[in-house]
Amino acid sequence: MKYQAFSPKQRLALTWWMPGSGYADFDAIVCDGAVRSGKTLAMGLGFFLWSMTSFDGQRFGVCGKTIASLRRNVLSEVLPRLEEMGMRWKEKRTENLVTVSFHGRRNQFYIFGGRDESSASLIQGITFAGVLLDEAALMPRSFVEQACARCSVAGSRLWFNCNPAGPSHWFYQNWILPAAERNCLRLHFTMEDNPSLTSAIRQRYARLYQGVFYQRFILGQWVQAEGRVYDFFTAEMTRPAPAGPYEGWYISCDYGTVNPTSMGLWGLCRGVWYRVAEYYFDSRREQRQRTDEEYARALGELAGGRPVTAVIVDPSAASFQETLRRRGWRVVKAENNVLSGIRLTADCLKEGRVVICPECANCLREMEEYVWDLSSPGKDRVKKEHDHAMDDMRYFVSTVLGRQEAGFAACAVERRRT
Repeated sequence: MKYQAFSPKQRLALTWWMPGSGYADFDAIVCDGAVRSGKTLAMGLGFFLWSMTSFDGQRFGVCGKTIASLRRNVLSEVLPRLEEMGMRWKEKRTENLVTVSFHGRRNQFYIFGGRDESSASLIQGITFAGVLLDEAALMPRSFVEQACARCSVAGSRLWFNCNPAGPSHWFYQNWILPAAERNCLRLHFTMEDNPSLTSAIRQRYARLYQGVFYQRFILGQWVQAEGRVYDFFTAEMTRPAPAGPYEGWYISCDYGTVNPTSMGLWGLCRGVWYRVAEYYFDSRREQRQRTDEEYARALGELAGGRPVTAVIVDPSAASFQETLRRRGWRVVKAENNVLSGIRLTADCLKEGRVVICPECANCLREMEEYVWDLSSPGKDRVKKEHDHAMDDMRYFVSTVLGRQEAGFAACAVERRRT
């Protein structure tokens, strides 16, 4: 078998667990990134080398989306190379078991497929000294967490690899972002980390994709690729808020009790509406709810003494509207036609009439995660997920810019002070 020299990142995936590597105290490793970046082979070899030099007489888990894909993508590549290194292996297909022997040591590797939620039951009850999860982002969370829970042998470690999915994916949120907190080594791979790819092949892959698919498949970024509502939107379309002067101010609000509450502060400068600041509170994440009075105080802090023409509020939030009125705010019920609002918002973003400033991190995050519901072909509707800043932005555009286009003139009135 012909070998290419491993890249530095591949060598690290192979050897991170060795004493003196600088990473030997980590409990887990995640290799994520671009397609064809060489992470699967390096991690598979590293996992078996670690297992066979660190343990004897132990059981390990090797998991993929399906057993067939695991045999095709991992075992068929790794096992022949292990044999060339002097290891001996024997597979019992009826038991989904591979037994490997090396220098007097013998360990068992059980093969599992994490196809759906029911797969978690297949792995219950067994004790592992380590587990390799190939394409972890394609498996249900219940299966992955059950596999991790099986690793109770002293010195056990967790090995994950995957291509990226959307930024709201549970694996990205629970393993990639908090890798340091989990004592997990994260290695991000690109095609440059695979020395077996020629420059011509890498260029061909780069030509195949564009937009978010280029970001995900070529750059290995966790971006939303399927069904994005504002799929044209890129980070280059954001701009810092200008110094002014501003000709008008509005606040838009999507109100939630269990769901997040999102508010945007909009300022008009030289014909462009800028979302210059935001307030975002997720009661599930914070594990507490806020009252209407608390939200009203937060809205006042967001306004910061600016002469706000009106607060455009979710039309279903009757109690919050009344709280704001009692505090002296002019309240306008938002226009709430979803599809026409999305079309108008998209037009305004493309034309540069509406700009989101970098300070609005939650709005920018939701721009990547706000997607069409593809489960019902022929029906145009969005998923009711990651849509709170999207709704408050749509409320503003539909109510202020939509009415202006229809000949409605919004007059600034002085806000009553209480």
